[in-house]
This record gives sequence, C-alpha cells and structure tokens, in this order.
Amino acid sequence: MEHFYITLLLLFVSFVTLSLFVLFYKHRSNYSADNLPPGRPGLPFVGETLEFLSTGWKGHPEKFIFDRMAKYSSQVFKTNILGEPAAVFCGVACNKFLFSNENKLVTAWWPSSVDKIFPSSLQTSSKEESKKMRKLLPQFLKPEALQRYIGIMDAIANEHFASQWENKEQVLVFPLAKRYTFWLACRLFLSIEDPHHVSKFEEPFHLLASGIISLPIDLPRTPFNRAIKASNFIRKELLKVIKQRKVDLSEGKASPTQDILSHMLLTSDENGQFMTEVDIADKILGLLIGGHDTASAACTFIVKYLAELPHIYELVYKEQMEIAKSKSPGESLSWDDVQKMKYSWNVACEVLRLAPPLQGAFREAINDFIFNGFYIPKGWKLYWSANSTHRNPEYFSEPLKFNPTRFEGKGPAPYTFVPFGGGPRMCPGKEYARLEILVFMHNIVKRFKWKKLVADEKIIVDPMPMPAKGLPVLLYPYKS
Repeated sequence: MEHFYITLLLLFVSFVTLSLFVLFYKHRSNYSADNLPPGRPGLPFVGETLEFLSTGWKGHPEKFIFDRMAKYSSQVFKTNILGEPAAVFCGVACNKFLFSNENKLVTAWWPSSVDKIFPSSLQTSSKEESKKMRKLLPQFLKPEALQRYIGIMDAIANEHFASQWENKEQVLVFPLAKRYTFWLACRLFLSIEDPHHVSKFEEPFHLLASGIISLPIDLPRTPFNRAIKASNFIRKELLKVIKQRKVDLSEGKASPTQDILSHMLLTSDENGQFMTEVDIADKILGLLIGGHDTASAACTFIVKYLAELPHIYELVYKEQMEIAKSKSPGESLSWDDVQKMKYSWNVACEVLRLAPPLQGAFREAINDFIFNGFYIPKGWKLYWSANSTHRNPEYFSEPLKFNPTRFEGKGPAPYTFVPFGGGPRMCPGKEYARLEILVFMHNIVKRFKWKKLVADEKIIVDPMPMPAKGLPVLLYPYKS
C-alpha cells in the first residue's frame, strides 16, 4: 500500500512538472520570432498584468507605459497582459497607424472576460456584436437626434440637483455623478423615468463596470465573479423591461421611435432576422455602461479641478451665467445654448486629457506586419494608451499643468488628444457625452461654489479614474 501511495505521488509530481513545462514552453514560444519589439513577457499566464493594473490602482497608470518607453528607448514594446502576448503602441505615429488600419491589419479585441460577462456574444463574438451596434447607433446619436435630448437632459439635471444636492452642506460627488449620468442613460435609451427603478440598477452596474477588465478568475468574491453575478441580475431586469415594451408597442402605448430599445425591437438585419430578447438585453447592457460610466468620471474630475482652480471656475461661471440669464423662468437649455459653451468645453477637454476615462484600448493583429522595423505576429494583442500622448511633453508643453487654452483655435495636433479613441472605432457616443457633460457643468456652477474636503485625495484607476473617497465637497449655494 505504501508503494501505491508513493507511485501516486510520483505520478502527481510528474503531471504538475509536465504541465508547468508545457505552460512555460508555450509562453516562451509566443516570443520566439525574430525582430520582435523590445520588452519582457513576464510570468506565464499572468505576464505583466499585475504591474499593468497596479500602477492604475496607485493612481499613475501612465507609469507602466513611460517606464518601459524609457527603459527600451522605443515607442513600441512587447509584454503580456491578461494572459495574451501583446505589443504596447505609444505616441502619435502609433495612434495614427492603429486608427488608420482598422479592419486592414488590426481589429477590435476584448479580453475573454467580456465574452463571459455578455454571454449572447458567444454566439458570434464581441467584435461582431460591436459591429452590429455601430450600425444601430447613428440614428440616435447624430446631431439632429441629439438636439431633441437637450431639454430632457436639462430637466433631469434640474431634478437631480434639486433632490440630491440642494439643501445639503456636503456631498460625495462621484456617486452622485454616476447617478446623474445613469439616470440620463436609462431615460434616453429605455424611457425609464422612475428614480426608484433606476436606483435598482446602480450598485450592480458599479460591480459590472469594475469587473469587465479584470483577470478572468471565476471564484467567489473576485471582481470577475461579482461582475458575472451583476450582469445576470441586470439582464433579468432588462428582460422584464423588454417584454413589457413589446406589449406596449403592440398595443400602441409606446412609439417605434421613442428610444433605442424600440428601435432594436423593430429593426431586422439584412437577412430579415430580428434580434432575440437576450441579444437586445446584452446590447442595452453595453450601452448603459458606455453611456454613463465614462461621462460620470469626467463630471467628477471637472468638479475636482474647478475646486482646485478658482480662476478657471470663475471663467466657466461667467460663461454659464450669461446663458442662464438669457433664459426665461422654467425655460430649458437649447441646442444653441450648448454651442455657446465653448470655454466650458475647453475646460472639459483639458480634464479629459489629464484624467481620460478611457485609458486606452486593445486591438488584435489580423495579419503579420512590420511597424517601426519591428515584427508583429498575427494574433498578438495591441494596446494603445491615451496617456502616452496626453501626458507627454513632446505633444503637450508642461503636460501636468491645467491649461484649457490648449483647445482654442485648431486645438491639439491630430492623434495627440484621443479620449474617445480614433479612426473608424472612435466612440460613437462622443457627441452625446459632450452634451451630458456640458448640461452637468451648466447646472452645477449656476447653483454652487464648492470646496474639497480631502485636499490630497488619492486617485485610483480601476479601470477608470475615480477619487478614492468619492470626492467629498462642501457646498456653498448661491442665493436665488
């Protein structure tokens, strides 16, 4: 019997040793080609993922990028992120190359965690699902359509500030900004107006957003596991909304053009096929994340910088009050009013430069190619970083200084300012985000001045920037 257990132990050790050997061999073989970019692959499976993520957790996501650019004296370097062999592309030439070669040499790529959190995309792929979405969105996100939303946005902003900010001495800005942008997304995409119905989704959406770009380890209490559970909960709730909308459409209680949900239910593809309810739920899920998470981060950092820079606040206040004084009591903002908010948008752009909600994005090489003299194999993942240009003195003088005048006239050079990406995959919601940010700025500065309660509050990037304590501020309301 003793020999039997020894034999089992030896077999187990041999199996583990062989598995580790295969893992190391496979890991090394991904980097065996000649003339690859400089860099190091890190450990098998994990690669340099922990370093990549931890610099964000410490509030300096650009450190991962700039340290390696300096170490290898290169704007392209190899690594391994989220278990994938990857090349990181940094700078204007790299941005231009990736954005100009979409669907020629590169295509969009998301980590496997995305496909697992959005299970209907397993029927095709998250890339195919994204292409479908880009065909559906223009009708609702083009300027003519967005003009209809200004009044609704302003009404929601007024109600939000009246119920959540006014008559309070201090507030936590980040959760309130998320509530504002999420309420807008629910109203404009799904026609959900009841604040209690909206609040039901808030915490699950936070868990979902923070777990999408994480190590795909489905164990209890991991961010990935929490994101899957949150996704399942939200999907069930959305399916209830979708089923009710189908009934309302059939009974004439809902309009075919009232929002994106109605459009999705009534639009077929080139083969005459309609999307399933689960497909629609997943697409709405993605839209709600994109429609509120990035803008809420931008709104939060606008409040942060305006608190720190009173001279900038005064100029924004002056511009917004000129617009406010031109309105009669109860009159909503109009499209023309928003077009007058030029300085305010320059301030918002400078915030997006210093604290981009989208730190970067992945592509996948669909062919072997040579760039900057380096060989990039087919199948490698490519990561472009907004901070590689936004915080680079080569493209922005004194890059850490807050200076909205950078955006006057022609503004920054092409491919240097990329908070919304670029090329065919530029964020289709860019103009929508501009409107919800400017409506937020108008409504907050005409009501309050404010002061930060934590002077040196730490910033965490996971995967979007956020103040560690939620940005508590003391409010000083204007007398009406």
